[in-house]
Amino acid sequence: MEVIVTQNAQDMSLTAARVVAKVLNTKPNAVLGLATGSTPLGLYQELVRMHQDEGLDFSQVTTFNLDEYVGLTRKHPQSYHYFMYENLFKHINIPKQNIFIPSGTTDNYEAFCQWYEQRIVECGGIDLQILGIGSDGHIAFNEPSSSLGSRTRIKTLAKQTIDDNARFFDAPEQVPIYAITMGVGTILEARRLLLLANGVNKAAAIAATIEGPVTSMITASALQLHRNAMVIVDRDAASQLKMLDYYEWIQAKMPDAP
Repeated sequence: MEVIVTQNAQDMSLTAARVVAKVLNTKPNAVLGLATGSTPLGLYQELVRMHQDEGLDFSQVTTFNLDEYVGLTRKHPQSYHYFMYENLFKHINIPKQNIFIPSGTTDNYEAFCQWYEQRIVECGGIDLQILGIGSDGHIAFNEPSSSLGSRTRIKTLAKQTIDDNARFFDAPEQVPIYAITMGVGTILEARRLLLLANGVNKAAAIAATIEGPVTSMITASALQLHRNAMVIVDRDAASQLKMLDYYEWIQAKMPDAP
């Protein structure tokens, strides 16, 4: 696992955007896995800028989002459909037919989950999966105790996740209790993983993800099993890493590595 420590959240977003741009410049028809929440906002803003100012092309890109709240329509202001279109898709040249986001209002969730998994396979698999991390160490909506081999499915959200996400809603009781989410096993099949985190509230989760044991109680720790995973964090999120000096040493020496 490669660990990149940046000075602040803005630098984290810029560094991540350069990683995404390099993938698209190398493979214009890349398949991207996308995350929602406050952490990737800066990344999406920078990708929009790169598209508008530098011509970063999304015309052949296909995207799959990690998750969606059950019960929220596409036009609900707190749905992840709405989030993605407002913060990224409406500002770039990606074809609508290439955008895939889990449905929170399907009539048959089991069938939809199976279709979503199959659609990823039909598109050639995910080249780069962007991830955020919950304060309890979960990725997507794979709450603590989720199977590390899990697939796309319905999950009941943990109280901590509901409490953490309540700030986006008018009242805590409006936060959905269920979500449809890619599984950890699905995520691990991506060719490359890119996890982002900033802020001291993510420091414990990041330390457990990078330096703790691989455990279903910290589903992000499954990234240790992936052969091409990168974690980009700001200094606050890195504050509990025991090997922080070593990670920064690696960064400093990387340009001269054979």
